[in-house]
Amino acid sequence: MDDRTCTLGVVAKMSNDFYKNKRVFITGHSGFKGTWLCQILLSAGAEITGYSLDSNDVRDKDALVKKMQESKPDIVFHLAAQPLVRRSYLEPALTYETNVMGTVNVLEALRLTPSAKSFVNITTDKVYENKEWHWGYRENENLCGLDPYSNSKSCSELVTYSYRHSFFNNKDAPAISTARSGNVIGGGDYSENRIIPDCIRAVMAGKDIIVRNPSSVRPYQHVLDCLSGYLLLAEKQFTDKDIAGNYNFGPDEESCVSTGSLADLFCKAWGNNVRWINQGDNGPHEANFLKLDCSKSKAVLGWKPRWGIGTAVEKTVEFAKIKTDEEKAKCMKRQIEEYFHET
Repeated sequence: MDDRTCTLGVVAKMSNDFYKNKRVFITGHSGFKGTWLCQILLSAGAEITGYSLDSNDVRDKDALVKKMQESKPDIVFHLAAQPLVRRSYLEPALTYETNVMGTVNVLEALRLTPSAKSFVNITTDKVYENKEWHWGYRENENLCGLDPYSNSKSCSELVTYSYRHSFFNNKDAPAISTARSGNVIGGGDYSENRIIPDCIRAVMAGKDIIVRNPSSVRPYQHVLDCLSGYLLLAEKQFTDKDIAGNYNFGPDEESCVSTGSLADLFCKAWGNNVRWINQGDNGPHEANFLKLDCSKSKAVLGWKPRWGIGTAVEKTVEFAKIKTDEEKAKCMKRQIEEYFHET
């Protein structure tokens, strides 16, 4: 998905045409979030250069530097990652190589690309030292993820912090930020060991849904909610470098729900009397309780989530029930237009 341009005016209305004709470089553009981000930007008239595992790898620094310099981006979004907690227990070295050294390589490429003015590193809510408390983590809380995935993302945050202060501290340097979002759901996520994709696979196979930890509470949100935050952050810091930093993008309180409650919402949205059963598998450690405090994003950026958890699940089910790729693409565009046209 290199250097494609399209204009639909959807995001242009939201962002006052900011992204029109902007050159945007995206690592991980072919993944779940990356695909949605590309479609939003194409709708806004941006020129996109994508860099992903299917053609390139963020662990290949030389190739990454060459590609970024060739594209001369105005804005860079770093989404490429090994994103799965359970896989990180099976492949810890790969996880650290991708999530830590991948970030180093992206920042090295950025350092050698003078055209870039705004950079956002997408991490996760799991970067925080999880103390299982019942209030949201703020951006100034300790970073110390426990499992290899979470810990590697904490390291990615620290790498970004070091590069920001070591190499991007002059007036001509790009603005550097990290974005931490909650558990994201939406059409097109086919990852293993994630609750909504697992639900979809189960019902498609005519089986009961297996829920491992029904009492675990997470900040669930639709993919468009967090992506709207990333886009807003990249835009705002492009013109005001002083706001660069670390930002949480999570749902409001009512969308921080247990896995069992999420499964209930899915079953209701899907219909056909589908059901879930509680069945633990003695798997590796996963946090029981996690929330984000997004006061900073709301106050500094004027961002807010738009779709609550019920709507997020319904939109995800709508997409999942569509049979053809062509119709799925139409559904994605339709949902993007609906989201960004809401007041």
